[in-house]
Amino acid sequence: MTRLSVNVNKIATLRNARGGKAPDVIAAAQNIQLYGAQGITVHPRPDERHITYADVRGLRPIVSTEFNIEGYPSEGFLALVCEVKPEQVTLVPDSPDVLTSNQGWAVRKERAMLEIVIRRLKENGMRVSLFTSTDHAEIEASANIGADRIELYTEPYAQGYAQGNLDAVIPFARAAAFAHGCGIEVNAGHDLDAQNLTHFAANVPYLAEVSIGHALISDALYNGLERTVQTYLDCLKPAHS
Repeated sequence: MTRLSVNVNKIATLRNARGGKAPDVIAAAQNIQLYGAQGITVHPRPDERHITYADVRGLRPIVSTEFNIEGYPSEGFLALVCEVKPEQVTLVPDSPDVLTSNQGWAVRKERAMLEIVIRRLKENGMRVSLFTSTDHAEIEASANIGADRIELYTEPYAQGYAQGNLDAVIPFARAAAFAHGCGIEVNAGHDLDAQNLTHFAANVPYLAEVSIGHALISDALYNGLERTVQTYLDCLKPAHS
């Protein structure tokens, strides 16, 4: 079964809007795991506009499932993850001023830099995933430079699905199969939600993990965190189960 990693950035966004400690990111992450999610994701940015570096350090002792830290491989970010040592680091090509991740790596263009970064992270015992498009050449390049996984950038799928185009999943299914053939595992994330996730998971083979934050936390405002986590887990169950 595909694993669900919940991105808790938006909980930190709400906390930071008022200051103080409420809502508590640490307590929320503990509960999310208690409710069945198999991982916690964070994306600390240089301006600490949601998750702070202190949050990352505070989360490490309580994440008993899988800790996935996303970010651009600046020296500050790399120093943080090498200190905290999450199970997985997902490298994204965001510049500091980007509101949210909006594209995959140009892996072939950035090969030299990424190869050095991947080696450093793996030497420190972390699995490395690269945020990519469905472009087969970029996926192959990811495998060739030593990445353990890719994370498929799924906004194009989400947009297509919202317009009634169920075939928007096809490039992702083909990309996942191609990645598997390259010997690399497959994650996915960005704009996946309770409406489009079932179709995606049912049609994309070899899907190890999805990372979902904004939609899940938004749904939890209406339905509660426990019920919402279960809803997303149900979306990932194989059709025959």
